[in-house]
Amino acid sequence: MCHHGRVTTASPVEVDPGVEQDVTPDDVTLADTPWVTVVWNDPINLMSYVAYVFQKYFGYSKKKAEKLMLEVHRDGKSVVSSGSREEMERDVQAMHEYGLWATLSKSD
Repeated sequence: MCHHGRVTTASPVEVDPGVEQDVTPDDVTLADTPWVTVVWNDPINLMSYVAYVFQKYFGYSKKKAEKLMLEVHRDGKSVVSSGSREEMERDVQAMHEYGLWATLSKSD
C-alpha cells in the first residue's frame, strides 16, 4: 500500500508502488477493492447506545454489536461494515443520522 509516496507494505511483483492507485484500467479493478465503514469513538454516545445502533441498523447479534462497540471504545475506531463504495456511503450516512461519527475508506 502506498501512503504519500512511501511504501508501507511491499509485494515482490509490485513494479511502481507510487502509482498503484492512479492507474486503474477499468471499473472491474475498482470493484475488487472493497470499501469499509469506520465508526469512531466520541465523548457523547453511551456504549450501550452504540451497540444498540449496530444491532438495529446492521442486524448484528448482541454479541457482535458489543464486540464492535468495545473496539470503538478501546481502540478509538472499528470497521463495522464493508462492501461497495455506494453501500458504505449509505452506511456512513445512516451512522450520522444515529449521531455516530463515521467515515468510509478503502479496505487495506
